[in-house]
Formats: sequence, structure tokens, C-alpha cells
Amino acid sequence: MSGSPSDMPPLLPPRRLPSAPDRLRALLAEGRLIVMPCCFDALSARLIEQAGFPLSFMSGFATSAARLGLPDTGLATVTEMLEAGRAICDAVTIPVIGDGDTGHGNALNIRRTVQGFARAGFAAVMIEDQQAPKRCGHVGGKQVVGRAEAVARIRAAVAAREAGDDILILARTDARTTHGLDEAIARARAFAEAGADILFVEAPESEDEMRRICTDAPGIHMANMLEGGRTPLLPPARLEALGFAIAAYPLTLLSAAMKAMLRALEGLKAGAVPDDLLMDFAEIRRRIGFDAWLAAQARHAGKENEEERT
Repeated sequence: MSGSPSDMPPLLPPRRLPSAPDRLRALLAEGRLIVMPCCFDALSARLIEQAGFPLSFMSGFATSAARLGLPDTGLATVTEMLEAGRAICDAVTIPVIGDGDTGHGNALNIRRTVQGFARAGFAAVMIEDQQAPKRCGHVGGKQVVGRAEAVARIRAAVAAREAGDDILILARTDARTTHGLDEAIARARAFAEAGADILFVEAPESEDEMRRICTDAPGIHMANMLEGGRTPLLPPARLEALGFAIAAYPLTLLSAAMKAMLRALEGLKAGAVPDDLLMDFAEIRRRIGFDAWLAAQARHAGKENEEERT
């Protein structure tokens, strides 16, 4: 005889919660800035949740780097992103926003992309107006499609949501770099009119530009706090005062992990174990979930032995 299933911790977080989109809507309704570290795999997402953050974003840049070892230049397929996204969404109970890039094709492709992200468990999906193949918003050489096509992409994403796959639409424009701030703001307003839930004007270059984005394009805005990028790194309180609802930190965890790994490799190459960089093995086990599983296994075995004796 085996013990009760309730004696074992769930392999995946329980889903007796409001849906991911509803949890994100509730967070946004609080009217306070949400600090959002971005993840790139299930472990980084779990650490974000364990640290107490209520929201994460699966960064396309970081996921392409971690999963493929490749730059964020449109090389990752939608299938690869969805595979990574399912693992991330399954690993946590906090809502996660997914990077849908350009939507991976025409209007029908965009609808299928949005449906895929919704069914993978994401709370929202980001669709942007770059030409394919896209690239990181803070590097040179990017181009955007015309405004009409950009708005059509958002309409296609909204149509997928209205067809029954509940998910929020995060509409991004990179037009600030290519066409100037006025065009970027005009696109953000058009995205809101098309039904987008969250607006993201990428790469503003001053605090004044950030203020204009929030005042001239009313809606829920996300700021991208990329260390070394084009946009000023402002403290959360200042971002909230400017009118932003979400502050994304897309590469902070990836950058920290890469730097620590390189330092560890340098130490090993020099013949020394880099103890100052290492998490205690007991802490690793606890955060990954080994301790909970071993305790549950012991309870399970004890019940089996008790039942055999009776």
C-alpha cells in the first residue's frame, strides 16, 4: 500500500489560484510600481519568486543566451521560446510575462503565437513592432515596420485574446530610436486604442522623455531598466512618480550569473575553488526543493511500513 498522495509535495506548484492573467490584473490594479526581475529558465524564475517578487518576465535576450548560447537577433524559434516558457510557468506561482517578439509572422501567425503563450501559462505576451528578424532594443541596426502594420499586429494579438485565450497584451514599440519620440508615443496611443493592456516604449534617452511617454500616451506603462543601456537607470520611487506601473530588469540576473561563472572558472583554472562565490550545498538543496522531497519521501516510507505491520 502506498501513502496518501497529499503526503508528497507537488512536482509543480499547485494551480488552485486565480489564473495567471487575473493575478497580473490584480497586481496592476493596486496602482503601485511593480519591480520585475526577468528570468531565463525555471531556476531563475523560482529564485525570483523565493525572493518575494510578485512578477517576472521571460527575457528573450536572456533566454536566447541561456538556452541557445546565441544573441537575441531572432534566432530563437517560437517553439523554443514556448518550451522554455512552459518550464518557467510550471515552476512558479507568480505570473510571468512572455516575449513574443514580432509575433513570428503575419496576423494569423501572431494569433497562433498569442494562443501558444496563453496555453503555456503566461499572464501576458509582448508583441513588438520591429522588422523581423528583431534584435535587442538597446543595440544598433534595428528597424521597425510602418505604423499601420505595427497596429495591425496588436489587433491580431487582441483578436486571439478575445477568441478565448485569456492573456494580457504588452505592446512594444522601438520607434523612439528609428523615428523619434513623437512617433513612438503616437504608436503607443494607437496600441492602446487597439486594445493593448500594457504599453512599452523602448529606449527613451532621458527622464524627460520617460515623463512624456507616461503623460502623452495614457495607460499602463513598463520601463526597461537595462544596465548599460540607453535609458537612465532610475530608482523605483522615481519611476512610479513618473507614471510607470512596471520596472523590468531584463539582464540583471543573467549578467550576475555570467560574471560569477567566469570568476569561478578563472579560479578553477588557477587551481583554487572559488569559495567566496559558492552557495552552501545545503542552501542549494533547499532552494531547489530536495529537502522537502526527502522529508516527504520519509513520511511516505513510514506510512508504508506502518500499513505493512497492520
